[in-house]
Amino acid sequence: MIPVRCISCGKVISAYFDEYNKRVEEGENPKEVLDDLGLNKYCCRRMLIAHVEAW
Repeated sequence: MIPVRCISCGKVISAYFDEYNKRVEEGENPKEVLDDLGLNKYCCRRMLIAHVEAW
């Protein structure tokens, strides 16, 4: 489960998680998806890129 907010800056990032995963799985470049979603800070980008679903 992805954190609701970025640990560093506090921006809400959980709202972008599903769309980010869907678009990357469809073959889009992760950098372009993050730019399109408006996630410009490296801390927020890190939260989505590095997240691993633990079961």
